[in-house]
Amino acid sequence: MKHNQEETIYYGKLEHNGWSFYLAATDNGLCYVGSQNKEIDEIEAWADKKRADSELVHDEGKINCYKEQLISYLDGERKKFDLAMDLKGTAFQESVWEALQHIPYGETVSYMNIAEKIEKPKAVRAVGAAIGANPVMILVPCHRVIAKDGKLTGFRGGIPMKESLLELERR
Repeated sequence: MKHNQEETIYYGKLEHNGWSFYLAATDNGLCYVGSQNKEIDEIEAWADKKRADSELVHDEGKINCYKEQLISYLDGERKKFDLAMDLKGTAFQESVWEALQHIPYGETVSYMNIAEKIEKPKAVRAVGAAIGANPVMILVPCHRVIAKDGKLTGFRGGIPMKESLLELERR
């Protein structure tokens, strides 16, 4: 049975203290956090690929509750989020994203740590790919995953954004 139920994805832009990125949410929760200084086409491309039956609608009002918590995080006042998320991935991706949510604020782990945590120690590369596919950066804190040698590697938002987030959490 095929259902072409069109889903609405609402989007808006967070601009605060030098931070600028788009957010998108469905009625079920936050579904996408954009990269620093990227345009709306980043969300459009993601939605076309991952949520093909959806319609993007600009609605700052629907995004405000997410913005508030993210702003208090970016101001260094919030360490945990209390927001609904609407994550859709493969079972493997979702297990990786779940593991990321248990990395404490201000700490970093390696890709290997995550592979071990989900009991797939040989799947380090696949873990890296799943982390790269994480649609909800910051809330699913993929910026806290670094290479074994301590290097900052691959981050959808770009290495400068990753550095800024880690720096913020170290303060």
